[in-house]
Amino acid sequence: MNFFNLEGKVALITGGNGGIGLAYAKGLVKAGAKVALWGRSTEKNKAAKEVIQSLGGEAESFECDVTDRAQVDTAFEETIKHFGAVDICFANAGVAGPSGMLHKLDMAAWNKMIDLNLNSVVYTYQKVIAQLLERGAPGKLIVTSSIAGLVGTGHAAGYGTTKAAVLGLTRALAIELGRNNIQVNAVLPGYVGTDMTANAPKAFIEGVKRRSCSGQLGSLDQMEGVAVFLASAASDYITGQNIVMDGGHTVFPY
Repeated sequence: MNFFNLEGKVALITGGNGGIGLAYAKGLVKAGAKVALWGRSTEKNKAAKEVIQSLGGEAESFECDVTDRAQVDTAFEETIKHFGAVDICFANAGVAGPSGMLHKLDMAAWNKMIDLNLNSVVYTYQKVIAQLLERGAPGKLIVTSSIAGLVGTGHAAGYGTTKAAVLGLTRALAIELGRNNIQVNAVLPGYVGTDMTANAPKAFIEGVKRRSCSGQLGSLDQMEGVAVFLASAASDYITGQNIVMDGGHTVFPY
């Protein structure tokens, strides 16, 4: 048995038009899956679809602001119409959110971050779960959290709060859906080379490298493997778990 074979499976990836989401998609199509890429930017969606097709994979992109429940409903209907079903969902869309002391944060920015980092996961999962249960099909739900959900994030309280919140959601859904052969897990990246980290101060990045067992940042290519693992039969007995990918950052002793 090829535990990592995803042929015949359809994966939905929010925020799938770039960064970690697109890395997930690359890994999934290499393992045989078809991918639905959700994103807000028409241009980025088109470019991401072309990247996947250049790998020989089957992909379709759907314009969707996942903070808008109505848009999620429409995008999901379009995804089902195109692919027929969704077997795997990566709730990946997210934002760093506002920075600064909590008592000085703008609540409009705070609520916008809550909508994207937490509520959008619920909106997307609700559609996928209902469809899986209606089909009586096994499934995989994976959310992109962060090591910020495990460690303190001063001056970025909102980001850490939302990334911790989806870990609680992951455990709750693992209990709810386990008897239906639906596994629910979270990926917790450390500092990976993305557009977000590219804008970080050089001194901060150097400090991150010093606080890592590997002495380096992670790469987007490394996200491909964990995506395939959690989407495939190889992880059928793993649910409700936090898969930390941080080069040892969270265990470094000093």
